[in-house]
Amino acid sequence: MSLRLLPLRPVLTAVAVPVLLLAAACSPSPPEASAAKTPAADLDRFHRQDLSFGSCEGYATTPADEKLLAAPGLQCARLAVPLDYATPNGEEARIAVLRVPARGTSKGPLLLNSGGPGGSGQNFAAQTAIALAASPVTENFDLIGFDPRGAGASEPSIHCFDPRDHMAGEARTEFVLTAGRFSAQDSRALVDQCSRGSGGEKALKAVGTRDTVQDMDILRSALGGGKLNFLGQSYGTRIGALYAQKYPQQVRAMVLDGAVDPHLGGERRLSQYAGFQSAFDRMAAACAKDESCPLGTDPERATEAFQAIARPLLDEPIAYGDGLTFGYSDLVDSVIAGLYHRAVWPKITQGIADVGKGDPRRLAALSQAFSGRDAKGEGSNFGEANYAITCMDEDRMTAEEAVAMRGKAYRAAPFADPGTGAEGARDACEFWPAEPRTTYPFPERVDGLPTTLTISITGDPSTPHQAGVNLAKTLGGSLLTVEGEQHTIASAGTSACVNQAVAAYLVDLRAPSEKSRCTL
Repeated sequence: MSLRLLPLRPVLTAVAVPVLLLAAACSPSPPEASAAKTPAADLDRFHRQDLSFGSCEGYATTPADEKLLAAPGLQCARLAVPLDYATPNGEEARIAVLRVPARGTSKGPLLLNSGGPGGSGQNFAAQTAIALAASPVTENFDLIGFDPRGAGASEPSIHCFDPRDHMAGEARTEFVLTAGRFSAQDSRALVDQCSRGSGGEKALKAVGTRDTVQDMDILRSALGGGKLNFLGQSYGTRIGALYAQKYPQQVRAMVLDGAVDPHLGGERRLSQYAGFQSAFDRMAAACAKDESCPLGTDPERATEAFQAIARPLLDEPIAYGDGLTFGYSDLVDSVIAGLYHRAVWPKITQGIADVGKGDPRRLAALSQAFSGRDAKGEGSNFGEANYAITCMDEDRMTAEEAVAMRGKAYRAAPFADPGTGAEGARDACEFWPAEPRTTYPFPERVDGLPTTLTISITGDPSTPHQAGVNLAKTLGGSLLTVEGEQHTIASAGTSACVNQAVAAYLVDLRAPSEKSRCTL
């Protein structure tokens, strides 16, 4: 689910939500400035810690994960890391880690990241173990999922809203790529609310991806100190690329699935939204073969037909269930969630038809599954973690830049244009209590790496195929092109061709040839 995941943020991932469940993002400070001042000796105690794996009871943060993490054989632990790497002898953060032991003789740990940023690694590892239950990958490797700082069961964990906010549709952390007019007061109030819910400003300052990369190296050491095996999807590919840049000598194997372009910053949002529009157009063309299609039988007018259904919700959201409302942004978010997988398109178009008749339940359920929340607003903190991590990872926008970005985004994805203009956009991160340590610019070439494997799907609506081409070139690695229309594939276990290529690479370090291709 493999970018910000709430669709109207700069989406960068598919979190670990199975397709079957769906069907039922100032100048950067010097990248390593603070880390470079940290004496290695001060970090030794973290690298030498002994992880005590035991029961996973108490590690789940959602009702769904309580069931998932109750499966036999799963093991959990907490990893101590510095809250602030500039002061490693100060406060500590604790990273929630889940292990699924290898089915056979283990070659060591395989670290997993589901993307987001902010997706749960515990959930991802447990689901990947199920999806790859017969794979040589699960036979030969211990699957290791960790909740990045700010996310899931790790501490600090970011919380900005309560369940009532989610139920009322008042849990929005995006003031640019969404409908509405926002002010500096709105931005400040949101940051203050997140600070109160997350344990103060120190927590908000400590959730950047560059810190997560260092956490990952401490985890590698605590798991035995061997070289890193890593599988990351969507935003997880940016985490992997940053690790490869900082610790190239520590990498054994790295699968990067659904790549974020290593050289693009906030402007990647525009290519992402163009990808969503392209997927929407293809969905509309498929739907147009049915005379009852709510988007009409002329694909050229599908955006217009969708807007006719969506825009009235700006002023009159649909009330349903027990105090729930479904508005314009809910509809667009739900549609974008479904665009990630072609198999879900029929559910989306049927849901759009239902909304046209005043019934949003089908799309609301899909959106809840995608975001990790239930109808009572309970569940994952993915959206809040996504927001916080992005505030630390990306350049801030001025009010004028935010308006310009909104206008460009609506032109890139006109189906998501509410027709209210670009004015009133605002960067929700503008009052964040720390300057970002951006994850870009990235070097043109990373040297000293073994061969990596990047997987890129030609019709990926979220991370364009060319982004994978660019990442593979930057890392000097192998590229596996997959013909199809969905976002990420390696952890799903649904393609025999991809399964074989990934297993051969991870187990035997045999990367596919330059001409290798798979078809979904």
